[in-house]
Amino acid sequence: MTKKILAEFLGTFWLVLGGCGSAVLAANFMGSGIGLLGVSLAFGLTVFTIAYSLGHISGAHLNPAVTFGLWANGKFKAKEILPYIIAQTIGAIAAAGILYIIATGNGSDIAGFAANGFGENSPGNYGVWAAIVSEFVMTFMFLTIIIGVLNKKAPKGFAGATIGLALTLIHLISIPVTNTSVNPARSISQALFAGGSFISQLWLFILVPIIAAICAGKFSKYLQSEEE
Repeated sequence: MTKKILAEFLGTFWLVLGGCGSAVLAANFMGSGIGLLGVSLAFGLTVFTIAYSLGHISGAHLNPAVTFGLWANGKFKAKEILPYIIAQTIGAIAAAGILYIIATGNGSDIAGFAANGFGENSPGNYGVWAAIVSEFVMTFMFLTIIIGVLNKKAPKGFAGATIGLALTLIHLISIPVTNTSVNPARSISQALFAGGSFISQLWLFILVPIIAAICAGKFSKYLQSEEE
């Protein structure tokens, strides 16, 4: 169990440092930077790389919503949920701390620090209902894809690539709406440093992804059940 926890800590650390780090440090670098496409790809690459390097140890959840979704689908033990979520959240916060040190190293202000939000905290000024719908649908599809590629009937060896590309696509769609969460740990870590109303809006980025993931887990269990 210790190795699993360490893998989840390190994997989530890499997801936040790679994904949010690209958004904070490189998205608008020198007036151009990698932009929305580059940030979306960075998030996908973090999952891609960890899935193949640490997935055999912990399953590479890297996300409390994924953990809840796999539990709802019957692929994860309830007694391991809390240790996984603690490791993921601490890993995300540790990465945000490292990113804060780097980002402020040239005297720059961290601004929104790639935190998730709606209304005035939304990149496109989208309201709360748009944020709820976006986060629910994106997380639901993310878990549906994850569970699907883990099915014994799915083509072997493509899970990491498929999940990474799915997360890239999700960011391409929803960064303008909420900065894309689909991951409570990632939202908590950035909000803690961004502060202010980002903290008060955290409820959405904790509750909605988890509810969506559980729904996707139950739906996928029915969808993939053997026909009688």
